[in-house]
Amino acid sequence: MAGGDQANVVAVLLAPAAAATVIRRCWDEGEAVAVLDPRAPAAALDRARARLRPTHIVDRGGRRALPDGEPTVADVAAVVLTSGTTGAPRAVELTRAGRDAIGDGFAAALGTTTSDRWLVCLPLHHVAGLAVLGRSVASGVPVVTHNGFDLDAVASSPAREGTTIVSLVPTTLARLLDAGGDVARYRVVIVGGAPLPATLRERCESAGAHCVDTYGLSETWGGVLLDGAPIPGATVNLGHDGEILVGGAMVMRGYRFDPDATASAFTADGQLRTGDLGRLEPDGRIRVMDRRRELIITGGVNVSPTAVEAVLSEHPAVADVCVAGRPDAEWGERVVAYVVARDPSEPPTVDALRAFARDRLSPAQLPRQVAAIAAIPRTPGGKTLRRQLP
Repeated sequence: MAGGDQANVVAVLLAPAAAATVIRRCWDEGEAVAVLDPRAPAAALDRARARLRPTHIVDRGGRRALPDGEPTVADVAAVVLTSGTTGAPRAVELTRAGRDAIGDGFAAALGTTTSDRWLVCLPLHHVAGLAVLGRSVASGVPVVTHNGFDLDAVASSPAREGTTIVSLVPTTLARLLDAGGDVARYRVVIVGGAPLPATLRERCESAGAHCVDTYGLSETWGGVLLDGAPIPGATVNLGHDGEILVGGAMVMRGYRFDPDATASAFTADGQLRTGDLGRLEPDGRIRVMDRRRELIITGGVNVSPTAVEAVLSEHPAVADVCVAGRPDAEWGERVVAYVVARDPSEPPTVDALRAFARDRLSPAQLPRQVAAIAAIPRTPGGKTLRRQLP
Protein backbone atom coordinates (compact mmCIF):
# COMPACT_ATOMS: atom_id res chain seq x y z
CA MET A 1 0.00 0.00 0.00
CA ALA A 2 1.17 3.50 -0.79
CA GLY A 3 1.58 6.07 1.92
CA GLY A 4 3.52 9.11 3.00
CA ASP A 5 4.89 10.70 -0.15
CA GLN A 6 3.27 8.13 -2.46
CA ALA A 7 -0.26 7.46 -3.69
CA ASN A 8 -2.03 4.43 -5.09
CA VAL A 9 -3.00 4.56 -8.75
CA VAL A 10 -6.49 3.12 -9.02
CA ALA A 11 -7.74 2.03 -12.44
CA VAL A 12 -11.49 2.58 -12.73
CA LEU A 13 -13.30 0.37 -15.22
CA LEU A 14 -16.97 1.24 -14.84
CA ALA A 15 -19.70 3.08 -16.70
CA PRO A 16 -19.34 6.86 -16.14
CA ALA A 17 -22.13 7.33 -13.60
CA ALA A 18 -20.71 4.59 -11.35
CA ALA A 19 -17.12 5.62 -12.10
CA ALA A 20 -17.79 9.19 -10.93
CA THR A 21 -18.65 7.95 -7.43
CA VAL A 22 -15.49 5.85 -7.25
CA ILE A 23 -13.33 8.72 -8.51
CA ARG A 24 -14.58 11.08 -5.80
CA ARG A 25 -14.00 8.40 -3.17
CA CYS A 26 -10.43 7.81 -4.36
CA TRP A 27 -9.69 11.53 -4.29
CA ASP A 28 -11.09 11.76 -0.78
CA GLU A 29 -8.70 8.95 0.22
CA GLY A 30 -5.68 10.66 -1.36
CA GLU A 31 -5.44 8.22 -4.28
CA ALA A 32 -4.85 8.89 -7.97
CA VAL A 33 -7.28 7.56 -10.56
CA ALA A 34 -6.70 6.17 -14.04
CA VAL A 35 -10.07 5.87 -15.75
CA LEU A 36 -10.36 3.18 -18.43
CA ASP A 37 -12.83 2.99 -21.30
CA PRO A 38 -15.48 0.42 -20.29
CA ARG A 39 -16.37 -0.11 -23.95
CA ALA A 40 -12.82 -0.85 -25.08
CA PRO A 41 -11.92 -4.38 -26.26
CA ALA A 42 -9.85 -6.56 -23.97
CA ALA A 43 -6.66 -6.11 -25.99
CA ALA A 44 -6.92 -2.31 -25.76
CA LEU A 45 -7.53 -2.49 -22.02
CA ASP A 46 -4.47 -4.72 -21.61
CA ARG A 47 -2.35 -2.16 -23.47
CA ALA A 48 -3.71 0.67 -21.34
CA ARG A 49 -3.02 -1.18 -18.09
CA ALA A 50 0.51 -2.03 -19.24
CA ARG A 51 1.14 1.65 -19.97
CA LEU A 52 -0.42 2.93 -16.74
CA ARG A 53 0.73 0.20 -14.32
CA PRO A 54 -2.01 0.87 -11.75
CA THR A 55 -1.69 -0.51 -8.24
CA HIS A 56 -5.41 -1.35 -7.97
CA ILE A 57 -8.48 -1.69 -10.14
CA VAL A 58 -12.16 -1.14 -9.45
CA ASP A 59 -14.56 -2.83 -11.86
CA ARG A 60 -17.90 -4.60 -11.62
CA GLY A 61 -16.21 -7.30 -9.54
CA GLY A 62 -15.15 -4.77 -6.89
CA ARG A 63 -11.73 -3.51 -5.89
CA ARG A 64 -8.53 -5.52 -5.91
CA ALA A 65 -4.78 -5.00 -5.90
CA LEU A 66 -2.85 -5.64 -9.10
CA PRO A 67 0.53 -7.33 -9.43
CA ASP A 68 3.42 -5.21 -10.75
CA GLY A 69 1.55 -1.96 -10.15
CA GLU A 70 3.55 1.12 -9.21
CA PRO A 71 2.37 4.02 -7.05
CA THR A 72 2.89 7.66 -7.98
CA VAL A 73 3.78 10.71 -5.93
CA ALA A 74 1.25 11.90 -3.38
CA ASP A 75 0.17 15.07 -5.22
CA VAL A 76 -0.98 13.24 -8.36
CA ALA A 77 -4.78 13.09 -8.69
CA ALA A 78 -5.14 11.44 -12.08
CA VAL A 79 -3.22 9.64 -14.78
CA VAL A 80 -4.80 10.18 -18.18
CA LEU A 81 -3.86 8.56 -21.47
CA THR A 82 -3.58 11.06 -24.31
CA SER A 83 -5.78 10.53 -27.35
CA GLY A 84 -2.84 9.41 -29.48
CA THR A 85 -3.92 11.53 -32.45
CA THR A 86 -0.31 12.11 -33.51
CA GLY A 87 1.43 9.04 -32.07
CA ALA A 88 1.35 6.43 -29.31
CA PRO A 89 -0.69 7.49 -26.24
CA ARG A 90 1.25 8.79 -23.26
CA ALA A 91 0.26 8.60 -19.61
CA VAL A 92 -0.12 12.14 -18.27
CA GLU A 93 0.24 12.68 -14.52
CA LEU A 94 -2.06 15.48 -13.37
CA THR A 95 -1.80 16.95 -9.90
CA ARG A 96 -4.29 17.86 -7.20
CA ALA A 97 -2.98 21.42 -7.25
CA GLY A 98 -3.65 21.49 -10.98
CA ARG A 99 -7.15 20.12 -10.48
CA ASP A 100 -7.91 22.89 -8.01
CA ALA A 101 -6.34 25.53 -10.25
CA ILE A 102 -8.43 24.54 -13.26
CA GLY A 103 -11.55 24.48 -11.08
CA ASP A 104 -10.88 27.91 -9.60
CA GLY A 105 -10.02 29.31 -13.02
CA PHE A 106 -13.23 28.09 -14.64
CA ALA A 107 -15.34 29.27 -11.72
CA ALA A 108 -13.88 32.75 -11.97
CA ALA A 109 -14.14 32.92 -15.76
CA LEU A 110 -17.72 31.61 -15.98
CA GLY A 111 -19.04 33.09 -12.75
CA THR A 112 -20.25 29.71 -11.53
CA THR A 113 -21.85 29.31 -8.12
CA THR A 114 -23.02 26.35 -6.07
CA SER A 115 -26.51 26.95 -7.50
CA ASP A 116 -25.17 25.83 -10.90
CA ARG A 117 -25.15 22.17 -11.86
CA TRP A 118 -22.80 20.78 -14.51
CA LEU A 119 -23.85 17.98 -16.86
CA VAL A 120 -21.05 15.72 -18.01
CA CYS A 121 -21.98 13.40 -20.86
CA LEU A 122 -18.42 13.06 -22.16
CA PRO A 123 -16.26 9.97 -21.49
CA LEU A 124 -14.46 10.12 -18.15
CA HIS A 125 -11.40 8.33 -19.53
CA HIS A 126 -10.66 11.52 -21.48
CA VAL A 127 -9.65 14.69 -19.68
CA ALA A 128 -12.64 16.71 -20.95
CA GLY A 129 -15.03 14.59 -18.91
CA LEU A 130 -12.78 13.91 -15.94
CA ALA A 131 -11.91 17.61 -15.59
CA VAL A 132 -15.56 18.46 -14.93
CA LEU A 133 -15.43 16.23 -11.86
CA GLY A 134 -12.17 17.89 -10.87
CA ARG A 135 -13.63 21.37 -11.21
CA SER A 136 -16.50 20.30 -8.98
CA VAL A 137 -14.07 19.43 -6.17
CA ALA A 138 -12.48 22.86 -6.33
CA SER A 139 -15.54 25.02 -6.97
CA GLY A 140 -18.29 23.09 -5.18
CA VAL A 141 -20.46 23.08 -8.32
CA PRO A 142 -22.48 19.83 -8.30
CA VAL A 143 -22.11 17.45 -11.22
CA VAL A 144 -24.64 15.19 -12.93
CA THR A 145 -22.97 12.34 -14.83
CA HIS A 146 -24.62 10.52 -17.73
CA ASN A 147 -23.34 7.25 -19.13
CA GLY A 148 -22.91 8.81 -22.56
CA PHE A 149 -24.41 11.33 -24.93
CA ASP A 150 -28.12 10.71 -25.43
CA LEU A 151 -30.05 13.38 -27.34
CA ASP A 152 -33.25 13.18 -25.32
CA ALA A 153 -31.45 12.93 -21.99
CA VAL A 154 -29.22 15.94 -22.67
CA ALA A 155 -32.07 18.03 -24.06
CA SER A 156 -34.31 17.33 -21.06
CA SER A 157 -31.62 17.46 -18.36
CA PRO A 158 -32.17 21.11 -17.34
CA ALA A 159 -35.84 20.40 -16.62
CA ARG A 160 -35.31 16.94 -15.09
CA GLU A 161 -32.03 17.37 -13.25
CA GLY A 162 -31.62 21.11 -12.84
CA THR A 163 -28.42 21.27 -14.89
CA THR A 164 -27.28 24.73 -15.99
CA ILE A 165 -23.96 24.00 -17.74
CA VAL A 166 -23.15 21.29 -20.25
CA SER A 167 -19.85 20.22 -21.80
CA LEU A 168 -20.07 19.04 -25.41
CA VAL A 169 -17.87 18.47 -28.44
CA PRO A 170 -18.78 20.06 -31.80
CA THR A 171 -20.24 16.82 -33.13
CA THR A 172 -22.65 16.36 -30.21
CA LEU A 173 -23.61 20.04 -30.24
CA ALA A 174 -24.49 19.75 -33.93
CA ARG A 175 -26.59 16.66 -33.24
CA LEU A 176 -28.42 18.42 -30.43
CA LEU A 177 -29.20 21.43 -32.62
CA ASP A 178 -30.20 19.23 -35.59
CA ALA A 179 -32.67 17.45 -33.32
CA GLY A 180 -34.19 20.74 -32.18
CA GLY A 181 -32.87 20.49 -28.63
CA ASP A 182 -33.58 23.59 -26.56
CA VAL A 183 -29.98 24.54 -25.77
CA ALA A 184 -31.18 27.88 -24.35
CA ARG A 185 -32.24 26.00 -21.20
CA TYR A 186 -28.54 25.82 -20.31
CA ARG A 187 -26.92 28.92 -18.87
CA VAL A 188 -23.64 28.01 -20.58
CA VAL A 189 -22.76 25.52 -23.33
CA ILE A 190 -19.06 24.62 -23.16
CA VAL A 191 -17.61 23.27 -26.41
CA GLY A 192 -14.15 21.74 -26.74
CA GLY A 193 -12.16 18.75 -27.91
CA ALA A 194 -12.00 19.94 -31.53
CA PRO A 195 -12.21 23.23 -33.46
CA LEU A 196 -15.63 24.87 -33.19
CA PRO A 197 -16.82 25.95 -36.65
CA ALA A 198 -18.05 29.53 -36.72
CA THR A 199 -21.30 28.45 -38.36
CA LEU A 200 -21.99 25.96 -35.56
CA ARG A 201 -21.35 28.58 -32.92
CA GLU A 202 -23.71 30.95 -34.71
CA ARG A 203 -26.41 28.27 -34.76
CA CYS A 204 -25.98 27.66 -31.05
CA GLU A 205 -26.16 31.34 -30.15
CA SER A 206 -29.07 31.94 -32.52
CA ALA A 207 -30.89 29.24 -30.57
CA GLY A 208 -30.46 31.36 -27.44
CA ALA A 209 -27.49 29.67 -25.76
CA HIS A 210 -24.33 31.27 -24.36
CA CYS A 211 -21.65 29.27 -26.16
CA VAL A 212 -18.04 29.16 -24.89
CA ASP A 213 -15.25 27.72 -27.04
CA THR A 214 -12.49 26.09 -25.00
CA TYR A 215 -8.94 25.03 -25.80
CA GLY A 216 -6.78 22.78 -23.69
CA LEU A 217 -4.95 19.48 -23.58
CA SER A 218 -4.73 16.35 -21.48
CA GLU A 219 -1.49 17.87 -20.19
CA THR A 220 -3.30 20.96 -18.82
CA TRP A 221 -6.29 19.36 -17.05
CA GLY A 222 -8.37 20.46 -20.06
CA GLY A 223 -9.35 23.98 -21.06
CA VAL A 224 -6.97 26.86 -20.37
CA LEU A 225 -8.37 29.22 -23.02
CA LEU A 226 -12.04 30.24 -22.97
CA ASP A 227 -12.96 32.05 -26.18
CA GLY A 228 -9.26 32.72 -26.69
CA ALA A 229 -8.62 34.25 -23.24
CA PRO A 230 -6.60 32.43 -20.55
CA ILE A 231 -8.51 31.41 -17.46
CA PRO A 232 -7.30 33.02 -14.22
CA GLY A 233 -4.18 31.22 -13.03
CA ALA A 234 -3.03 30.14 -16.50
CA THR A 235 -0.38 31.87 -18.60
CA VAL A 236 -0.68 31.29 -22.33
CA ASN A 237 1.94 32.70 -24.69
CA LEU A 238 3.15 32.23 -28.24
CA GLY A 239 6.69 31.09 -28.92
CA HIS A 240 8.85 32.63 -31.62
CA ASP A 241 7.47 30.13 -34.14
CA GLY A 242 3.85 30.64 -33.08
CA GLU A 243 3.65 27.56 -30.87
CA ILE A 244 1.22 27.90 -27.97
CA LEU A 245 3.00 27.66 -24.62
CA VAL A 246 1.18 27.15 -21.31
CA GLY A 247 2.24 27.76 -17.74
CA GLY A 248 0.44 27.46 -14.42
CA ALA A 249 -0.38 24.94 -11.71
CA MET A 250 -2.75 23.07 -14.04
CA VAL A 251 0.13 21.92 -16.26
CA MET A 252 1.02 18.25 -15.85
CA ARG A 253 3.69 16.92 -13.54
CA GLY A 254 4.99 14.89 -16.47
CA TYR A 255 4.56 11.71 -18.49
CA ARG A 256 4.49 8.59 -16.31
CA PHE A 257 7.64 6.45 -16.75
CA ASP A 258 8.87 8.66 -19.62
CA PRO A 259 11.40 11.24 -18.38
CA ASP A 260 12.76 11.95 -21.87
CA ALA A 261 9.33 12.86 -23.24
CA THR A 262 8.67 14.92 -20.13
CA ALA A 263 11.87 16.90 -20.57
CA SER A 264 11.19 17.60 -24.24
CA ALA A 265 7.63 18.75 -23.46
CA PHE A 266 8.85 21.87 -21.61
CA THR A 267 10.79 24.96 -22.58
CA ALA A 268 13.89 26.00 -20.68
CA ASP A 269 11.78 28.29 -18.48
CA GLY A 270 9.22 25.58 -17.68
CA GLN A 271 6.39 26.33 -20.11
CA LEU A 272 4.54 23.42 -21.69
CA ARG A 273 5.03 23.02 -25.43
CA THR A 274 1.57 22.23 -26.78
CA GLY A 275 2.57 21.42 -30.36
CA ASP A 276 -0.29 23.69 -31.49
CA LEU A 277 0.09 26.88 -33.45
CA GLY A 278 -1.74 30.05 -32.52
CA ARG A 279 -2.18 33.62 -33.63
CA LEU A 280 -2.57 36.72 -31.47
CA GLU A 281 -5.70 38.61 -32.48
CA PRO A 282 -5.98 42.43 -32.28
CA ASP A 283 -8.13 42.16 -29.14
CA GLY A 284 -5.39 40.20 -27.37
CA ARG A 285 -7.10 36.83 -27.62
CA ILE A 286 -5.31 33.78 -28.97
CA ARG A 287 -6.74 31.99 -31.96
CA VAL A 288 -5.74 28.34 -32.22
CA MET A 289 -4.72 27.47 -35.76
CA ASP A 290 -3.38 23.93 -36.13
CA ARG A 291 -1.24 21.14 -34.84
CA ARG A 292 2.26 22.11 -35.95
CA ARG A 293 2.97 18.65 -37.32
CA GLU A 294 -0.29 18.59 -39.29
CA LEU A 295 0.47 21.64 -41.43
CA ILE A 296 0.51 20.81 -45.14
CA ILE A 297 3.50 22.12 -47.08
CA THR A 298 2.50 22.31 -50.73
CA GLY A 299 4.75 24.03 -53.25
CA GLY A 300 6.69 25.53 -50.35
CA VAL A 301 3.56 27.13 -48.84
CA ASN A 302 2.28 26.22 -45.36
CA VAL A 303 -1.43 25.35 -45.50
CA SER A 304 -3.60 25.12 -42.39
CA PRO A 305 -5.94 22.10 -42.64
CA THR A 306 -8.44 23.59 -40.21
CA ALA A 307 -8.62 26.87 -42.15
CA VAL A 308 -9.53 24.92 -45.28
CA GLU A 309 -12.02 22.76 -43.37
CA ALA A 310 -13.76 25.84 -41.98
CA VAL A 311 -14.57 27.03 -45.51
CA LEU A 312 -15.39 23.68 -47.11
CA SER A 313 -17.73 22.75 -44.25
CA GLU A 314 -20.06 25.53 -45.37
CA HIS A 315 -20.66 23.93 -48.79
CA PRO A 316 -24.30 22.79 -48.87
CA ALA A 317 -23.35 19.30 -50.06
CA VAL A 318 -20.85 18.73 -47.23
CA ALA A 319 -21.99 17.12 -43.97
CA ASP A 320 -18.48 16.75 -42.53
CA VAL A 321 -14.97 17.28 -43.84
CA CYS A 322 -11.35 16.69 -42.92
CA VAL A 323 -8.34 18.01 -44.82
CA ALA A 324 -4.92 16.38 -44.92
CA GLY A 325 -1.77 16.43 -47.00
CA ARG A 326 -0.77 13.53 -49.18
CA PRO A 327 2.54 12.98 -51.07
CA ASP A 328 2.66 14.62 -54.48
CA ALA A 329 5.49 14.36 -57.01
CA GLU A 330 5.04 17.95 -58.21
CA TRP A 331 3.95 19.84 -55.08
CA GLY A 332 5.59 17.80 -52.32
CA GLU A 333 2.17 17.47 -50.71
CA ARG A 334 -1.27 18.02 -52.18
CA VAL A 335 -4.31 19.19 -50.28
CA VAL A 336 -6.90 16.41 -50.04
CA ALA A 337 -10.42 16.98 -48.76
CA TYR A 338 -12.06 13.93 -47.19
CA VAL A 339 -15.77 14.63 -47.44
CA VAL A 340 -18.86 13.09 -45.88
CA ALA A 341 -21.58 14.05 -48.34
CA ARG A 342 -25.08 15.01 -47.25
CA ASP A 343 -26.28 12.90 -50.17
CA PRO A 344 -23.86 9.95 -50.52
CA SER A 345 -25.10 9.32 -54.05
CA GLU A 346 -23.95 12.79 -55.12
CA PRO A 347 -20.73 13.77 -53.34
CA PRO A 348 -19.32 17.17 -54.31
CA THR A 349 -16.60 17.17 -56.95
CA VAL A 350 -13.19 18.75 -56.56
CA ASP A 351 -14.14 21.37 -59.15
CA ALA A 352 -17.30 22.24 -57.22
CA LEU A 353 -15.41 22.65 -53.93
CA ARG A 354 -12.64 24.70 -55.56
CA ALA A 355 -15.19 27.00 -57.17
CA PHE A 356 -17.05 27.41 -53.89
CA ALA A 357 -13.89 28.24 -51.92
CA ARG A 358 -11.94 30.24 -54.50
CA ASP A 359 -12.96 33.64 -53.14
CA ARG A 360 -11.97 32.76 -49.56
CA LEU A 361 -8.92 30.53 -49.91
CA SER A 362 -5.59 31.08 -51.60
CA PRO A 363 -4.66 28.91 -54.60
CA ALA A 364 -2.36 26.81 -52.39
CA GLN A 365 -5.22 26.13 -49.95
CA LEU A 366 -7.69 24.89 -52.55
CA PRO A 367 -8.08 21.09 -52.56
CA ARG A 368 -6.49 19.21 -55.42
CA GLN A 369 -8.33 16.00 -54.63
CA VAL A 370 -11.62 15.01 -52.99
CA ALA A 371 -12.20 11.64 -51.37
CA ALA A 372 -15.75 10.68 -50.41
CA ILE A 373 -15.88 8.68 -47.17
CA ALA A 374 -18.67 7.46 -44.89
CA ALA A 375 -17.42 9.12 -41.69
CA ILE A 376 -14.50 11.18 -40.43
CA PRO A 377 -12.49 9.15 -37.88
CA ARG A 378 -12.53 10.94 -34.53
CA THR A 379 -11.67 10.31 -30.91
CA PRO A 380 -14.55 10.15 -28.39
CA GLY A 381 -13.57 13.72 -27.53
CA GLY A 382 -14.20 14.85 -31.11
CA LYS A 383 -10.61 15.28 -32.31
CA THR A 384 -9.94 14.27 -35.88
CA LEU A 385 -7.73 11.22 -36.31
CA ARG A 386 -6.00 12.30 -39.52
CA ARG A 387 -3.60 9.37 -39.39
CA GLN A 388 -6.57 7.01 -39.79
CA LEU A 389 -7.76 8.61 -43.01
CA PRO A 390 -7.45 6.33 -46.01
